[in-house]
Parts: sequence; C-alpha cells; structure tokens
Amino acid sequence: MTPAPRTTPAPFGRALCAMITPFTASGALDTDGARLLADRLVSAGCDGLVLSGTTGESPTTSDAEKAALVAAVREAVGDRASVVAGVGTSDTRHTVRLAREAEKAGADGVLVVSPYYSRPPQDALEAHFREVADASGLPVMLYDIPGRTGTRIEPDTMVRLAGHPRIVAVKDCSYDFLGAQKVLARTDLAYYAGCEEHNLALYAVGGAGYVSTVANVVPAQLRAVLDAFDEGDTTGAAGRQHRLMELVESMMASGLPGTVTAKALLGELGLPAGPVRAPLRPAGRETTAGLRAAYERLVAGPHS
Repeated sequence: MTPAPRTTPAPFGRALCAMITPFTASGALDTDGARLLADRLVSAGCDGLVLSGTTGESPTTSDAEKAALVAAVREAVGDRASVVAGVGTSDTRHTVRLAREAEKAGADGVLVVSPYYSRPPQDALEAHFREVADASGLPVMLYDIPGRTGTRIEPDTMVRLAGHPRIVAVKDCSYDFLGAQKVLARTDLAYYAGCEEHNLALYAVGGAGYVSTVANVVPAQLRAVLDAFDEGDTTGAAGRQHRLMELVESMMASGLPGTVTAKALLGELGLPAGPVRAPLRPAGRETTAGLRAAYERLVAGPHS
C-alpha cells in the first residue's frame, strides 16, 4: 500500500544542516570554503542550511562576518535550499539588528535562541521573540536549548507565540519529548529535532524534520532515515537511525562541542572547515582518529 503523503508543515524543508563556519588557516572567514561546503551539503540532500548557530560559532563571529556568510551561501545554493540565519543574542536590540541584516543578505528565515545568561522570565522571553519577529519580514524559528541558555521556552509560551504570523518553527533541544508533543498537538508550529538521537522519534509524532550538526559530514545518511519513514519502511528507518548512533555519540557526546568534532572530521575528509576560534580548541589526534573510524564504519555499512 502506498503511504499517504505527510501533511506536517516544513517551512524550511525537512533535512537541515547546522552548518559550521569555515575559517582559513589564519582564522579569517573563508567564504570560498563556505560556498563549497554549502554546495556539497545541498547536493547530498540537505533541504536547508542553518548558519551562525552554535555549531557555526556565532559567539565569536562578527556581525559583518555573519552577513557575509549568508550572502556567500545564498550565492552558492540559489533556490535549491533554504538559508536560515542564526541571529540570537542576549540583547534584544542586537538580535533585531541581526535579523534585519540577515534579511538584507538574502536569508529565508532566522533562528532565534533564548537570550542566554540573563535568564528572563517567560513574559519577558515572549516579548523578546515578538519584537524580533516584528523587526523583519522573515519567518522565525525559535531555538529552545535550556542546557546552554539557562532558560526554557515553556510549552505554554510556545503556544502563545505560535499565534504570531511569522513565528513558524522550533528547533527543539529541550529534551522534553512530552512538552514537544503538547505543543505539536495545540499549534501548527513546525518542530525540528535539534538533537540527532531524537530525529526519527520526533518525526514519527508529527515533527517537521531536523537541524543537525552531524549532517555536516553525513548528510545523505541522515536524510535517508526520513526518506525511509516517508516510504512506509519504519523498520528500515529505525535501522538507519540506529546505525548513525555511534557517530552521533562520537561527535555530540564526547565532552567536546559539536563544532569541534565536526571541524575535526571535515578536515580529515579534506573538506572546508579550518580551525575553531578561541575559547574553543581543536580536537586532539586520538579524538580525531576515533571520529574518522566511526565515520568509516558508518559509510562502509549497509545502506550507506
């Protein structure tokens, strides 16, 4: 029996990569490298690229670099994929300014994380997101990652924010699967898994897809999980998801930020990456060798 087409809204596509920001050996923004990497990711199945998130080292890139990165990636991918610009900061005025600059540079949407460190209460958090959404014509993806920001976007706050015409999506790193389903049941927000171990589970209950750091190195393998599920092959989708977990654990649960492990593995594969910016430090040789081994086992396995 042919599976029914999914009706879940996916305003930026299903398979999104939280793209690293390539730097030159001297640490400058590498726009040529960004174009090459972006083209590779889209050609391998990414529907969208999320720039200047945590994986993109947004805390240590300048406003001018963020705009230049959006422009370079937009040039590289054209209309083949969505380009979502991370604009979240701990300062509402600064976030508004970055949203407007992203729109000028050619972004299709903005990713807005909860203001970090200051831990605003829910009414202030809601006002922050509404002000940013009002500042440009771009659709907004909220980013809920309380482990980094110190502030959860509570489900009731999500429900209220869903009434704003430009707040259309959520990148969910809350590790609250029940909370995510409560919002899915009460709104039309497109929920994207922000933690690779939840990609299939969230998709199966009505999620839109994922925003993945691991997609920097294995974009096709991650997309294949969603494709199998959409084809009605739930067993195959689960198997593909399971086979990804060794690499996911190596990259995302090794004690190092995903930026560090993604750049280490991309460098091993001869792809644009470059160094990380301080205070981050590069992965050591033993860690890099382990990442390469996990990658090789994945791509050599069945259904690679």
